[in-house]
Amino acid sequence: MKIYTKTGDKGQTSLIGARADKDDLRIETYGTIDEANSFIGKAVTELDAETFADILDDLEAIQHELFDCGGDLAVVTKTRHYKMTDEPISVLEKRIDELMEEGPALERFILPGGTPAAATLHIARTVSRRAERQMVSLMKEQEDVPVVVQKYLNRLSDYLFAAARVVNARAGVRDVEYIRGAKVFHTEKD
Repeated sequence: MKIYTKTGDKGQTSLIGARADKDDLRIETYGTIDEANSFIGKAVTELDAETFADILDDLEAIQHELFDCGGDLAVVTKTRHYKMTDEPISVLEKRIDELMEEGPALERFILPGGTPAAATLHIARTVSRRAERQMVSLMKEQEDVPVVVQKYLNRLSDYLFAAARVVNARAGVRDVEYIRGAKVFHTEKD
């Protein structure tokens, strides 16, 4: 089977129901989602299955959900049946709460880094934020986009932040706090 079609040699690609320029905002957005997914895949290769089984399970589900997000953005037909729903967002919110409870107290901004896996999760987080910004721009430009994808990307970046911190904590590596800033996050004890 040949994977090249030559149909994109003039700078266009296929959506479900139309063709578009490869630099179209819709294409850029789901391309950025794919980029985030690739960094999540890299993080998976950096995590020990025994220590991080729960996070690996989360990341596998997230990778499938990101494919669903990209697929939903590729649909431009009049009849749309999207795969993404609010359910994965609720799952992410539950996991964010659990991971934030497990991780060390958060008082200052955190510099990306620590273990290789945590650093990769931080990259995936920033790419997810870029995808979300692109999604917001796309929503302003076109009405036919699934809003649930933007909500999912917003929660995903929060999940990746929490997961990166727990990866460092379980590995016994401290997060590096941004030292030039004040204490910005306060606990109930403060």
